[in-house]
Amino acid sequence: MPQCDACFRRCKIEEGAIGFCGARACRGGKIVADNYGKLTALALDPIEKKPLKMFMPGKMVLSVGSYGCNLRCPFCQNSGISWSQEAFGYRKAAQTYAPEEIVKSALGLRGRGNIGLAFTYNEPLVGWEFVRDAAKLCKEAGMKSVLVTNGTGSLKVLQEIKPYIDAMNIDLKSFSENFYKDFIGGDLRMTKDFIRGALDSCYVELTTLIIPGKNDSDEEMRSLCAWVAGLEKEFGKKIPLHITRFFPRFNFADCDPTPVSKIRRLVEVAKERLEFVFAGNV
Repeated sequence: MPQCDACFRRCKIEEGAIGFCGARACRGGKIVADNYGKLTALALDPIEKKPLKMFMPGKMVLSVGSYGCNLRCPFCQNSGISWSQEAFGYRKAAQTYAPEEIVKSALGLRGRGNIGLAFTYNEPLVGWEFVRDAAKLCKEAGMKSVLVTNGTGSLKVLQEIKPYIDAMNIDLKSFSENFYKDFIGGDLRMTKDFIRGALDSCYVELTTLIIPGKNDSDEEMRSLCAWVAGLEKEFGKKIPLHITRFFPRFNFADCDPTPVSKIRRLVEVAKERLEFVFAGNV
């Protein structure tokens, strides 16, 4: 049975079936991106919204999203196009675009400050082939490509896309193995490896969404920032960190938002080791 190698799950997918992420399928004995070019979201956004605070500030970027995700964050901020039942319904509703069409649209928006494409909203790497193909054309057209990802793509996928990606914002959702494994169904080791691999090729900012009672301790933030500070020394570059406030969403809709005071406290903790730390959603 064919096995997908896009992420840590390494799904074995039967002919005609869909993998765990809801986006990769087996067709003709091969694993393919079933969501290739199928877009559920298209918007011209400020680059700061990705968030990228120090990459071409003040510019705009054409954001594109599809459907599917390989994690299962119960607090998902984009559940409508990630892994909810509603999201999987988008398989039929999504509009299909060729990479050439999207790049043409991006070029047409240069007069409004557009720098290129941002692959975002759902997890882009479950459809990495479209990211690669569109980003390659974008680069050839003299524009930039940005990736917003949970960082659990395989290093093979990273090698495929990184010649064409100029900047990434990568989620570092926690610095706890248990948080990744038991709470969101992820893999912290793979995320750390992906971040290190990305730093070798492009500009990177990180984001940690703070969930009350889950990843909001001073101790965890200190451990996370010590690791990031080690990367800064290893790669000789600064790595901005966004510490972002959670708002009730999806299966956590009945929870309280993260107190602003908690975000401000963790920003101060992070600044013990890192120079560029930003509070988000406050």
